[in-house]
Amino acid sequence: MRRRGLFLLPLLAAPARAQGVPPAPKPLVLVEDPVLRLGDLFDNPGDLGTATIGAAPAPGRRFMLDAAQLSAIARRHGLAWRPLSGEERSIVERPGRPFPREEVESLLREELVRLGMDPEAELELPGFAPPAVPLAALPQAMVEAAHYEPSTRRFAATLVVAADGMATWRGRIAGRALTTVPVVVATRRLAVGDIVSPGDLREIRMRSERVRPGTAQRAEQVRGKQLRRPIAAELPFMTADLTAPSIVAKNQMVLMILEGPGLSLTAQGRAMDSAARGERIPVMNLLSRSVVEAEAIGPGRVRVMIGSVPLQSARR
Repeated sequence: MRRRGLFLLPLLAAPARAQGVPPAPKPLVLVEDPVLRLGDLFDNPGDLGTATIGAAPAPGRRFMLDAAQLSAIARRHGLAWRPLSGEERSIVERPGRPFPREEVESLLREELVRLGMDPEAELELPGFAPPAVPLAALPQAMVEAAHYEPSTRRFAATLVVAADGMATWRGRIAGRALTTVPVVVATRRLAVGDIVSPGDLREIRMRSERVRPGTAQRAEQVRGKQLRRPIAAELPFMTADLTAPSIVAKNQMVLMILEGPGLSLTAQGRAMDSAARGERIPVMNLLSRSVVEAEAIGPGRVRVMIGSVPLQSARR
């Protein structure tokens, strides 16, 4: 009896395999082709899976099919499926990627410069969103019917984008050309007293209305200068915040030099302030404790002019 029961098990299982799993709609459908097939929309469609239902969404778009629509599609193609609850639905989505905005601006700039726009102008495109294209496509674009008004710096044009697997996209784009000026910005955060090296700066262009008066516009205005206040990365340098690098530091011991016709005297002193080359600062003579005005002439060296009157005397 046991051997006969084991022999009958495969026979009992055979009808279940023959019957198979019934078809069912997929809740989320991702398609890459421009057409939607029955096998994209339903699980287990059998030989009917290759039947074309219609057009897939445009790249980057989606649509929804409710229970009634799914039932009509199944019935039209002879698929044995009926909604059970009426709540069945499928979201059909086609992945895409936006056409590069920089390519659009490059094409548009080339055409507008030909029409008289400043090559250094910045393009303002309010509300413009590049069209989506299929993920694996190699799209091509062109600009048609461009118009530029020099007095208002406003422009308009038609953008055409074509790629395999999508309908040719045509859209009107409009905006304004904004004047720009050169600006020098920091490439990293710099602290007070730092001397700006060539690697600490870069030249960019910014909209003129965003540039404050006194902003450094050339690298030579900044390179080799010392900062009076800190600056964050990507912020522009202000000329008021830059000074020649100090060659004498505050409270530094300095050599005081007194020169005149046939006369040269030296003494040790203490700088009462920092100074760049050529700047004048008060210096205390460590021997007499008097404070005189001197000119910074080199690292750790100041020159006292003959006839200089002591500014003050230190209290004893």
